[in-house]
Amino acid sequence: MRKPEGAHRWRMIFTVLGAVVFALGSFWLLEVMNKSSQDVNGSKKLDEPDYFVTNFSMVRMDLQGKPSYIVSGAKLTHFPADDSSNIDQPFVRKISPGVPPLNMNAELAHIDQNNTRLQLSRNVVIDRIAGPKTQNLTLKTEALTIYPDEERMESAVPVDLVSGRSHVTGVGLNANNATSVVDVPNSVRIVIPPRTPVQAPAAAPAQ
Repeated sequence: MRKPEGAHRWRMIFTVLGAVVFALGSFWLLEVMNKSSQDVNGSKKLDEPDYFVTNFSMVRMDLQGKPSYIVSGAKLTHFPADDSSNIDQPFVRKISPGVPPLNMNAELAHIDQNNTRLQLSRNVVIDRIAGPKTQNLTLKTEALTIYPDEERMESAVPVDLVSGRSHVTGVGLNANNATSVVDVPNSVRIVIPPRTPVQAPAAAPAQ
């Protein structure tokens, strides 16, 4: 078992994490709601919420008319001052043909910068069970910022990542789907269990 500790910089390809960035395109559904709210409560103070939705659930379809994303939450609150939104208890499920669904949970989500940045915070957990073509994936952290248009995500706090049988912990995360590279820059520790040796078949008994 290898346990490298204290490495300043570590890079490893986890193409499966690209699905995390891609999945957050589902939050673009909120743009329709945000824009439509401009015609509602026009006289309301900009520093106050102009609408909220409780116990909501939205489904985005793919080009073939099949469900692609499911986005839900306990409460969505929109702020007209900067056209941002908060979601309490957000849950996102990315549905892709041939692979298990990718689930994302947190206690809070904040969407801003013209719907180009999503900030997940408090008990952020991203997970997917193993499938015929994918390894199991679990990412845990307390804060994760995702830029779906740029296909990247980042964190400045401790992260805990399990992919297949590999376990990585460290401080900070920079993941780029375009390059399929995940960078854990500080206090990184990697645990890669040894491969199970292949046992030779038992010899046939002498005649």
